[in-house]
Amino acid sequence: MRKMIRGAAAFATATAAVLALGGTAGAHPADAWAGCPDGAVCIYPQNQNPAVKPSQIYYSYGAHNLSNQFGNHWVLNNQTGGASASLCYGSGGSNCGNPIAAGTGVYADLGPINSITLNRP
Repeated sequence: MRKMIRGAAAFATATAAVLALGGTAGAHPADAWAGCPDGAVCIYPQNQNPAVKPSQIYYSYGAHNLSNQFGNHWVLNNQTGGASASLCYGSGGSNCGNPIAAGTGVYADLGPINSITLNRP
């Protein structure tokens, strides 16, 4: 009987460990993504496809004006906690398009884009 109880206890412990690891794997923290550091929004050089090494990295919330950005660029949002980013036609974060969700990116023509915003969740 003791062997059966020990075996059941060992099985329960192993099952709990597997479930804990499985839960952790699904909710892992953000990692550097295509060279974009954790918590950042990155812009990559024109026509760099796939995105490998960012040319601009933004960490702080708010608007950031862009200059000398033409043609297609990857913009990756590697922020955490649900923070989004937006590409804006006006300077200072005005006339912005749809938000780019955390953990996603867009391949966009930055010619008409004059600023990018990092938005608090």
